[in-house]
Amino acid sequence: MKNVPWKTLVSVAVAIALLVTVVRSVLAGPQNTPNAKDVQAAARTLPAIGTGDEHAAIVVTNDVAGDGIVEPADREIKVAGDVPGRILRILVKEGDRVEAGAPIAELDDAAEHAALSAAEGDLESAKQDLLRTARGLRKEDVEAAVADSEAAKARAQLSKDALERTEKLAQGGAATPDELDRSRRQADADERTFESMQAKKQAALAGSRSEDIVQTKARVLAAAARRDQAQAQLDRLTVHAPIAGQILSLKFRAGEYYTPGGDPIIIMGDTRVLRVRMDVDERDVARVGMGDKAFATLPAFPGRRFSGTVVEIGKRMGRKNVRTDDPVERIDTKILEVVFQLDDAHELVPGLRVVGYIEPHT
Repeated sequence: MKNVPWKTLVSVAVAIALLVTVVRSVLAGPQNTPNAKDVQAAARTLPAIGTGDEHAAIVVTNDVAGDGIVEPADREIKVAGDVPGRILRILVKEGDRVEAGAPIAELDDAAEHAALSAAEGDLESAKQDLLRTARGLRKEDVEAAVADSEAAKARAQLSKDALERTEKLAQGGAATPDELDRSRRQADADERTFESMQAKKQAALAGSRSEDIVQTKARVLAAAARRDQAQAQLDRLTVHAPIAGQILSLKFRAGEYYTPGGDPIIIMGDTRVLRVRMDVDERDVARVGMGDKAFATLPAFPGRRFSGTVVEIGKRMGRKNVRTDDPVERIDTKILEVVFQLDDAHELVPGLRVVGYIEPHT
């Protein structure tokens, strides 16, 4: 034995191992015959589809079955704001029921309130200008304009008479050229003042011109447009409920900063009627029709069946929507979304995972 090479010993050991394996395979019998251990495992009670409850039994039925999720009528609505800003107030709480159009949240609006007040002031000022222009001058203003014109006329006549006297005196050498020049300038100035006052008197007697009224009206319209724009900017900072329904979740609190495109401010839905959105395997599509009877089961209510009726069938195949957290679950299968409306499900809440069953029409 001492002279036997080690390689030979290794070869003998491998040959013995192969022989043992062959003998075991022969004694085990056919490979497609289950052994006692496999038979015992197959006889156990399996959990219900998609529930994750190892103690819930499968509903033995010929119905079309699939995983589903409870949702409000017409799904959940993610309510968002139009503009970014700091949340000033949340006007509702989870569970509240609101009507369509009701305010549910407000963003900080101090700057917009100030802009609206300024715009309303400008509009009121423009309206007063239009009123004055349309009515024309008061009687007292007209009388004052006439009096000013008459006084200017008298001064102009006095200056003219003084100029004539100065010219005669200058011809006889009794007035200097400088005095004559001052008289001429004074007479010219008084004449121009009279012409100006005469024009004002005529305008006062004639009343407001039509072009002045048109121009003032245009200023009023422009001020009104600026007021409406400021009001619209303020209104955008109040978030309203798009439908009548129930507040399901609040994503923001007062003081937090909201940005459009991120999380919604509030999630709501019409929970007066609940539905189940169910994944139907592509192999069972032909067995489902509108109006078919259906029911849902879930571990939270053992032994209960929540009945309903199919009200919506998808128009396009897609990927599974509901995950069961089963590690061996296939997620690459094609499904068709089928929705059935529950008859009485006030105990359920949106988001619950269920197993749906539809009684086939064929």
